[in-house]
Amino acid sequence: MSEPALILENVVVAFGALKAVKDISLTVKNGERRAIIGPNGAGKTTLFNAITGVYRPTSGRVTFDGADVSRKAAHVRTRLGMSRTFQITNLFPTLTVRENMLLALLGTSPRKFSLFGSSDPTADDRERIDAALGLSKLNDRAGAAVRDLSYGEQRQLEMAMALVTRPKLLLLDEPAAGLSPAERVIVSDIVRSLPRDLTVILIEHDMDLVLKLVDWVTCLNNGEFLAEGSPEAISKDQKVQDVYLGKARDHA
Repeated sequence: MSEPALILENVVVAFGALKAVKDISLTVKNGERRAIIGPNGAGKTTLFNAITGVYRPTSGRVTFDGADVSRKAAHVRTRLGMSRTFQITNLFPTLTVRENMLLALLGTSPRKFSLFGSSDPTADDRERIDAALGLSKLNDRAGAAVRDLSYGEQRQLEMAMALVTRPKLLLLDEPAAGLSPAERVIVSDIVRSLPRDLTVILIEHDMDLVLKLVDWVTCLNNGEFLAEGSPEAISKDQKVQDVYLGKARDHA
């Protein structure tokens, strides 16, 4: 039996006296599709930041692919096989889609530290870029400037840039935020088409979307663990209904 992809043990993230994440423990299997849900301020993105090294946990342990990475910097975790997207797009608008992809790839390559190396894509670079653009349904937009893409296409590009390094663990922070219903369908199709040996954790507020995409759901509230279970079980959980799903319906 293989090691779990990710283990969090009693993870705390504190900013002074404020605990944004409070004693969270969870285990994500290799190849699992996991959702982290909860109302605004629940600590979801802070937890992502602790997993990926943007923040170091105040206490607790993060184990990735069998290695303790709790004190490792973000770029080290990326080299070990973590990749993520963010809530806000972070692209180079004057460059083309393919050029953005190459920069994402070079960012994890030893070539970026070489004074004499070439930044021209190798055959392997081109293969990786084409594969990631294919998964993200952007093949026909490779030569377009990012500023000419729709917002939905920019979100797809972010996913492609996260995939181009061939990660073991992909974290998606609200990939469908701000998208139209048609664009949400595209994002949903992309997630479904990802290889099953790739472990995926996603934060998403669209419950109709997320509960159809994942195998397991963890719900947070005020930085604390609230509930965990299958999508069907979570959709019927009264505690989740009270703090999140119920509130969303009340304000619909």
